[in-house]
Parts: sequence; C-alpha cells; structure tokens
Amino acid sequence: MKIYNTLTRRKEEFVPLEEGKVKMYVCGPTVYNFIHIGNARPMIVFDTVRRYLEYKGYEVNYVSNFTDVDDKIIKKANEEGVSAQEISERYIAECKKDMEMMNVKPATTHPLATQEIPGMIQMIQELIEKGYAYEVNGTVYFRTRKFGPYGKLSHKNLDDLRSGNRSLLVSGEDEKEDPLDFVLWKPKKEGEPAWSSPWGEGRPGWHIECSEMSRKYLGEQIDIHAGGEDLVFPHHENEIAQSEACNGKEFSKYWMHNAFLNIDNKKMSKSLGNFFTVREISEKYDLQVLRFFMLNAHYRSPLNFSAELMQSSKASLDRIITAADNLKHLIQNAKDDSMTESELAHYDASEAYVKKFEEAMDDDFNTADAISAIFELVKYLNTHTGPENTKQYLQKCLERLKTLCDILGLVIEKKEDLLDADVEALIAERQQARKEKNFARADEIRAELLAKGIILEDTREGVKWKRA
Repeated sequence: MKIYNTLTRRKEEFVPLEEGKVKMYVCGPTVYNFIHIGNARPMIVFDTVRRYLEYKGYEVNYVSNFTDVDDKIIKKANEEGVSAQEISERYIAECKKDMEMMNVKPATTHPLATQEIPGMIQMIQELIEKGYAYEVNGTVYFRTRKFGPYGKLSHKNLDDLRSGNRSLLVSGEDEKEDPLDFVLWKPKKEGEPAWSSPWGEGRPGWHIECSEMSRKYLGEQIDIHAGGEDLVFPHHENEIAQSEACNGKEFSKYWMHNAFLNIDNKKMSKSLGNFFTVREISEKYDLQVLRFFMLNAHYRSPLNFSAELMQSSKASLDRIITAADNLKHLIQNAKDDSMTESELAHYDASEAYVKKFEEAMDDDFNTADAISAIFELVKYLNTHTGPENTKQYLQKCLERLKTLCDILGLVIEKKEDLLDADVEALIAERQQARKEKNFARADEIRAELLAKGIILEDTREGVKWKRA
C-alpha cells in the first residue's frame, strides 16, 4: 500500500511504526458555527482512509480534535451574549449530528482543546527549558530559527519567508526576537476565557494544541497526520517544529492533505454568496450523496461542487442501491440450496472486481477508481444473478457488494418509504415541539425524516416537504 507523503512529495510504501497498528491524527474543526462542506471533505476522506486500514486488518487509533477555544468562538459568544463554552458545546453537538448523517465514524478519541490545557502548559515549559521558547510580558514565543529543519513540510525557505513575503509570516509584534517566531501562549484579554499558567493568565496558541493532544493520545511518534492542504503552513509546519523540538523524535512518518473544494469553479466564500453548510446541503440531499460526490474524485485533486454534479452523484449512487435492492428481492424468493458449480465459478470470477478495488485503494486511496470497480461489480452482478439462483449465492454476492461500499462508508440500504400521512403527522409533532421551544425534539424529528429520505423546507407559508 502506497501513500503520497506531503513531506517527501512522493508516494511511499506504508510501513507502520508498530506492526498491525496505526496511530492517526486528523485536525478537526473550530466549532463556532455549523460545519461547511469544505470541513466535510477531510472528515469523509480520512474516515475512508481509516476504514480501509481497518479492512486491511490494522488496529487504528484515530484521534480528531475539536478546537473549542479560538477568536471566532469568542467573537460569536460576545455577539450572542453567552459563554464561549456554550457556543463550542452547541456546535460540537451539531457537528456530531452532521458527521453521523455523513456516516463518519466517531474517532477513537475526540479531545477538546480546553480540557487539555495542563498538558499544553507542560509542553511549553519543556520547550522553554530546551531553549526553543521564550517569554516576553506574558506571551511565550517559539524560536523558529533554532529548529533547523523548519520549512521541511511546506518546502518553504526561512530566509525567503523573512525577506520576500510578509503575508507568510506568522503574526509579529516588536517584542519578538525574530518576526518568524510564533505564539505558544498569549496573555488574557478582557472578555476572553483564560487559564492560569507560569506566565500569567491566558490561553494557548492554536498550534501547540494539536502537538499536545497528539502526544497525549497517540504518543511522541505517530504514523499518519492528516488535514486539509490549507493547514500545511503554518499550522502543520509549526506542529512539527514544536513536537520534534520537544520530543527529540520524528513527529509523523506520513503527512496526508486533501485538496480544496470549489463551488461552481470559484473558491467558497461568504462574500460571494456560495458558502454552504453541511446542514443546508442535507435539506436538499441525503448526505450519503455528498459522501459519494466527495469520494468520486481523488482526495489530492481539487473538487468542484455544483448542483449538476450532486444530481449526477445521486443518480450514480441510486444505481448501486437499486442493484443491492434487487439482490435482496431475489434472496427473499430464492430456493434455499447450496451453491451450484456454475454459481461458484461466477462468484469466484467476481473476485476480480474486489482485487481491482483493492489495487485502487492501495494506490494512495484512489477512491474514484475504487468506485469504478464497484460499478463494474454491479454490472457483473446484474448480469449473473436472477430468479433461478440459490439463496446462498445471492447472499454472498450481496455481501461482496456491501463490503466494498462499507469501506467507502456508503450505506446501500434502501430507505423505507414513509406514507404521506406519517410524514404529515411527524411534521405536525415538530411544529408543536417548536411552539413549546423543545428544539431538541424538533431537530430529532427533522433528522428522523431525513434518514428516511424526507427533506423539510421551512418557508413563510409553512413547512414544505419532498422525497429525496
């Protein structure tokens, strides 16, 4: 199995630090609002990487954090007149709902930055003791130049950063020894949450959070560190500097980064009005369609989101679901005999598509080619199954299809159709729950209906609904 390593800029054979085990850290979202579809891409991509590693027999310790203290969270809290903790807890809960609808497995551990502050303080102290950090007026900075290999991940040269491109510098004040030095600890400002430290009340810098949480839950060395390509510099570059300076060991063997998501060939931004949250997409499509769409391109290729491409993804996914449904229908009416010689031969022949799928996934998790292999299997099964086949053969064919789809996190169970009257009854119950300000129940009903393929739209004229 080969992985493209951002560090070396080439595909490398995957060899874990410990045989049969994989330690994987994926940078999670900053929780100040509903997650957007740009956040969804790394969640889906690296969940799929994890699923394939597990399919290959590895025991995966998968850690993905929530950044629950940040300027954006504080700003949102101040706007609403509530605590930063209330904002982060609300949106962590909403993020987990979205992840569940996208069939993203919960991480082995989802650490929260605010619960790991003592460890961050400890790590900063170690860096000060080793001469890699210094304190000025309650702010602690990392001595970037002291870490010789700085820039090895982003392939940026320190002197170029210093002279040529100030936009690449990590924010600088006059009190720094060098403009390239970045913040490990910052002093408290009015109206912000703060924690006690040897340098006064304050909070950690963003980069130290991931270094500490990775060390605590995975150890000083890990196999795979992953995230969006926007994190390569400065976030992941700074993580490497902190972790390797502190622990004296290579931090991560493999670095994986997914490419950006564009909307109608433009960069997603609120100012362009092309900014979509996962929740908004869920009001138009089953989020399995979003997952299928995301995996229909290689994770290192830029991905363009559009209504046409989503419709096309829905039609393609429906073809797989229909094939599975046809097999289930045949199984219900099939004779309960053992496989015949010819069935055994057909089943063995279908193994070729499994091999094709595995070859695609072994080549840097090429999900686009893996999906092509699934469609070839679908075509083969449609041709080589029918009412004359035995139950055992049909069941094995369905299991084979389900196994490959499950690796990609695609659910191919057809959703039970609700009767119109049942839908109307649940909508009425939701309206009543909203009147009573029982928003948790109202959200539950929306999610329950969505899980059964019913999409709600709240309008001025009332609630409209349609089948996905």
